[in-house]
Amino acid sequence: MRISQLLSKTLREVPADADTISHQYLVRAGMINQLVAGVYTYLPLGWRVLKKIENIIRDEMDKAGGQELSMPVLQPNELWVTSGRDRSMSDVLFHLYDRRERKLTLGPTHEEVVTSLAARYVQSYRDLPLMLYQIQTKFRDEPRPRGGLIRVREFLMKDAYSFDVDEAALDASYESMVQAYKNIYTRCGLQFLVVEADSGAIGGRDSKEFMVITETGEDVVISCPACGYAANQERAVSVKEKVAGGQPLPIEPIATPGMSTIEELAVFLKMPPARTLKAVFYMADGQFIFGVIRGDLAVNEVKLRNHLHCTDLRMATEAEVLEAGIVPGSASPVGLKSIKVIADDSVNTGTNYVAGGNKKDTHFKNVNYPRDFKADIVADIASARAGDKCVKCGGTLTSARGIEVGHIFKLMTVYSSKFNAAFIDEKGESHPIVMGCYGMGLSRLMAAAVEQNHDDKGIIWPLPIAPYQVYLCPLYREGSKVAEAAEKLYTDLTGAGIEVLFDDMEAAPGVKFNDADLLGIPFRVTVSPRTLEKAAVEFKKRAEKAPEIVPLGEIVARLKIEIIS
Repeated sequence: MRISQLLSKTLREVPADADTISHQYLVRAGMINQLVAGVYTYLPLGWRVLKKIENIIRDEMDKAGGQELSMPVLQPNELWVTSGRDRSMSDVLFHLYDRRERKLTLGPTHEEVVTSLAARYVQSYRDLPLMLYQIQTKFRDEPRPRGGLIRVREFLMKDAYSFDVDEAALDASYESMVQAYKNIYTRCGLQFLVVEADSGAIGGRDSKEFMVITETGEDVVISCPACGYAANQERAVSVKEKVAGGQPLPIEPIATPGMSTIEELAVFLKMPPARTLKAVFYMADGQFIFGVIRGDLAVNEVKLRNHLHCTDLRMATEAEVLEAGIVPGSASPVGLKSIKVIADDSVNTGTNYVAGGNKKDTHFKNVNYPRDFKADIVADIASARAGDKCVKCGGTLTSARGIEVGHIFKLMTVYSSKFNAAFIDEKGESHPIVMGCYGMGLSRLMAAAVEQNHDDKGIIWPLPIAPYQVYLCPLYREGSKVAEAAEKLYTDLTGAGIEVLFDDMEAAPGVKFNDADLLGIPFRVTVSPRTLEKAAVEFKKRAEKAPEIVPLGEIVARLKIEIIS
């Protein structure tokens, strides 16, 4: 490809709205262009990257026994009503109406469609196992698109679905997908972690995320270097150390004038926050919830939602707190009636806590569970933190930011039972199909590759997904034979099956080298009057600083070796 014929041009200035490295470099390199918030055109160079990622994914999915198909983007809303996700995913669903005023949904994912498909075609245990997948555009009405391709409203995704006779067979399908995903990311040149994750609105039993660790990641990954435990913070657990408190003492009120926060209370009473109980207030599907957690811990709202089995969860407003008869700043579950209470299991890690006195400027000391208050639910609703102890080995947990590039789920029979997707076993008995689903965002994977592979000059594409393999960079000078030599080399390289981006523009050497670095093509070959005096070219790897001189007659063979290896 000649740069003179390329649609896009490189930019020198950083886009004002680009808040991540991948967003900045992909726009500046002329690989993507924003149409509206969260919606992008993939320009020719960016599209080549996506197609290479797609080909790797397709190859690994086919090796794992997947059958590729294409399902409709337009979906009848009745399917979403049947699954119940018209409510649980209502905030991200795009809807439209046809001329008969029938409500349609633009597919953000395809569990409903593929399950109804399986209900039609799977009849016997002999039809199983089955693995179906597609690579298709998805639509999600994200409230805050950000990071370029990290969080968008229209994106390219590979979604796969397994269908099995029982849980053991699902486990085998699931593990085959774990390995396929590892193969994909390795072939794309990415470093990644496999972490335990929350199933969210997809549902099901177990799930894993594949994380590319980078400072600009949206998610926090909690991991243990000692044993390898890793989980998204939404799912991560840790040891809650015991808090010294002694034998339970009689509860008694104490004056705490002006003390309304845990930090103020701890300083005033000269005790660590871990010796206090914190009150937090939520509305869960319209019901007021009183949460209790040790003062040094923070509530994990994903865990809280899961334990409450609610669809909508938000912090209660001040008006809702007052309407429930709660005294803000001095609240506790002691003596509380007719309000649902959920307590973090940290209430069992100590004794003689300080908690709100349910009266302004008053707290109770020596509060003990379950002697002094009751809870409808006691469970882990706390966020694990770096520095906590690992529940598996006792090691010290660390945290890092990451970008989710894949998420897989054991759906079990969540969808098959709702859509009557069943099979007849050897005895003639009917059973719901046991399902799994496996998602991977190609657009996000492209951005993650840039986040993990760049320097202060631009992108450093891993060779398997680079838009081109070689950047041919002639430095023209009037009266020299550079143009002739570069044209011949371009013909020789392309004839050898090597993908070449030919910079045939007349520009200063510094401009060309800056463009080469920004675009991130793995190998740069420079032809100049100086190199031709030696019948040679300058050869440079994008990921390395120093170039080397290679004889002109050997450069094609050298590149073929570099590309194959």
